[in-house]
Amino acid sequence: MTGFRIERFPFDSAAIQVWQQKERVNNNWPVVYAINNDKQIYVGETVNAANRMHQHLSTPQRKQLESVQIILNERSNKSVCLDLESQLIRYFAADGKFEVLNGNAGISDADYFQREEYRKSFDELFNELYEEGFLTRPVPELINSNLFKYSPFKALNKDQSIALSGILERLLGDLEDSISSELVIQGDPGTGKTIVAIYLVKLLRDIATHLPDELIGDESAFAEYFNPTNKELVGMYRIGLVVPQQSLRKTIQDVFDKTPGLSKEMILSPFDVGKSRDSWDLLIVDEAHRLGIRANQSSAIQNKQFGEINEELFGEDSLDFTQLDWIRARSRNRILMVDSAQSIRPADLPKQAIDDLVSRARDVENFFLLASQMRVTGGEDYISFVQSLLSDEPVQASGFGTYELKLFDSFSAMKREVIKRNNDEGLARLLAGFAWPWNSKQDKTAFDIEIEGERLFWNRSNTDWVNTKTSIDEVGSIHTIQGYDLNYAGVIIGPDLSFDEERQKIAFNRDSYFDVKGRENNKKLGLEFTDEDIRQYVLNIYRVLMTRGIQGTFVYVVDDALRRHFENYFPSIEEGPK
Repeated sequence: MTGFRIERFPFDSAAIQVWQQKERVNNNWPVVYAINNDKQIYVGETVNAANRMHQHLSTPQRKQLESVQIILNERSNKSVCLDLESQLIRYFAADGKFEVLNGNAGISDADYFQREEYRKSFDELFNELYEEGFLTRPVPELINSNLFKYSPFKALNKDQSIALSGILERLLGDLEDSISSELVIQGDPGTGKTIVAIYLVKLLRDIATHLPDELIGDESAFAEYFNPTNKELVGMYRIGLVVPQQSLRKTIQDVFDKTPGLSKEMILSPFDVGKSRDSWDLLIVDEAHRLGIRANQSSAIQNKQFGEINEELFGEDSLDFTQLDWIRARSRNRILMVDSAQSIRPADLPKQAIDDLVSRARDVENFFLLASQMRVTGGEDYISFVQSLLSDEPVQASGFGTYELKLFDSFSAMKREVIKRNNDEGLARLLAGFAWPWNSKQDKTAFDIEIEGERLFWNRSNTDWVNTKTSIDEVGSIHTIQGYDLNYAGVIIGPDLSFDEERQKIAFNRDSYFDVKGRENNKKLGLEFTDEDIRQYVLNIYRVLMTRGIQGTFVYVVDDALRRHFENYFPSIEEGPK
């Protein structure tokens, strides 16, 4: 037994009247409810379910709904109901059986008395809903899905809520005063920059389309912004979310396509923005450090387009123009999500450019910082450890709670562990630096990576590789995995890095680094990149790879000297068969 019971009746006045007369609690008790038809669902909480149903009935936009499910528990209180409501919204949105009609005014994730005990009963309720077919997939599977991980119905942490409140204040104020602005959000890997971007798009659309029956309680983080003035301000507000990484862009397009009020057309590449003849009221740029400078592009067509876009926007093809200039030219307001430590190629915006962005934003109080970890359960201590480990002054690992960090001296043993974790919990994958040539691009039967007699392919898909059927048998590259979450990451540090024992420094080996675009000189701008320049990008790559795992990171190092060096700092060393 869950402690919960579900009462069901048709969504019409007569049925509601009959139900409210059955028991006193039907009129005066905290409950969670769902109103649905075969395709749509609305989830809410109330202390007077009967009155709330009548309110929904009087709203024309709810007339198409057919059935009511009231979730009751004699031990419920307001906090319990808010928590259950938010979880149900997230799971229904991730499941995809129903189109979730809820707006998002700031889903509650507050602590309350005996929360963990109540959540155990929630899990039992969710299993019951799954067994009844109300959910089509069990909750653990939903949690691993893209629709859950990139959902605009996420519960935000304190940092994110503060940042979003500040952004809303500034955006709405600038709209009212017809002022153009540029805001910068900085955050380490895992602080939720992408989630904040997605959440903001949905929040602005919900403010614009808010229905009268959607009561916004004071406990909602952004309730104050749902008013007629703001609704009018953003009613015709054109918003775009720019995602430089191809793989992640397709994933977020799929999420937007399945979210009411959003559309996949809102997700753009930098080239989409540059080529458009239209402008946007607001462009949000995820991973803005990945915007490009004038360099040799990945195709001849893009090289030609880069110059054409410059001519169209600025009247000349100056080599000084970057994709950030395109964003500025095509938008009235901008929000830039940055982390210079995640720049991975010389063609990305230079670190100095990012530092200047941050400095200017600070000067005019348009800067917001995300510091709290959402991805890695090891928290900020683990992120700091990774940054330290891949520097010239590493520090000993301290405790990371339940987070699993292990250094393997056998690749085969690490591979077996990754496969085991994938079988047990899902979303465990092998990742590697670009330290082996991509042979399989020319010959699909040719293996790319060989370690200890194990032969493997690079990722065979460039879009949403993590969720492809063959991904567990492949190795993901930085271009495929940046921006994604895993439960466990098995990171291979290849021969592109070694350890210089004489200088006591991590060394870069250019001959073992096979990302052509990652090491080539910029002939257009007359820039040549030293081994030290490229080393910093490669170290950034491994920092990104080692911060993908939510529950744990396993590491194998090809270079013996570097592995011995790391052994001095890792809390756990896994030895394979000798």
